[in-house]
Amino acid sequence: MQLLAFDTSTDRMSIAVTRTLEGRRMVWEHAGAGGAQASVALIPSILRLMGQAGIGFADLDAIVFGCGPGAFTGLRTACAVAQGLGYGALGGPGGREIPVLPVDTLLVLAEEARQQLGGGAGTRVLALLDARMNELYSAPFQFDGACWQRLAPDRLCGAQQLEVPLGWQGQEPVLAGNVFDGVGAQLPLSASWRRIGVLPTATALLRLAPGLLAAGQAVAPALAWPTYIRDKVAQTSAERAAAKAALPVLP
Repeated sequence: MQLLAFDTSTDRMSIAVTRTLEGRRMVWEHAGAGGAQASVALIPSILRLMGQAGIGFADLDAIVFGCGPGAFTGLRTACAVAQGLGYGALGGPGGREIPVLPVDTLLVLAEEARQQLGGGAGTRVLALLDARMNELYSAPFQFDGACWQRLAPDRLCGAQQLEVPLGWQGQEPVLAGNVFDGVGAQLPLSASWRRIGVLPTATALLRLAPGLLAAGQAVAPALAWPTYIRDKVAQTSAERAAAKAALPVLP
């Protein structure tokens, strides 16, 4: 299976290409600045990486991208590029469209954490992504040894309102994401839970893709959309002042 994968949902851009070469599965990776810079750098970086891998768009089985939740600009960039490449790279009307696979960013976080920890069946991950404005995106997942099971929908909440799934109390799940240097101290969770700082990566997307493609989750390029959980992207000056005033005063 030959795939192009990328994620620009955070302040880091991650791209990977996989192909089979002389009977071996090979992976080429690239990481760079995300955010607003991804809108300029993503396509040139993809072209360079595919050139290194010696693969053309006509050779791809699918284009895989992190569809959110995450930074609005990054999600729009990734979606637009996935749609454009999927539809236009092979000639548009009359040509073959490349299937596009949108993948939940929080699931990608869970997979990256599992890979880093070497986790197998029974691995439980509460994926946490910084949503700015003192909020976070969260979702719980459990790995059954073959694939991930989602235990609740993606959720946007304040750090202090984070909820743990029923039945996880007394267990040792993993908290995974990029919130620990920000709102991590406000999380109402057991200090004994393991915390691992991770970002969504294109290589995690490549590991997830075969199972998701087999489950029929790829879509036509025109049907690939980002996942937004909230509409508001910034606080007013009054809201920022109120949030600052509400912070505890440290001795």
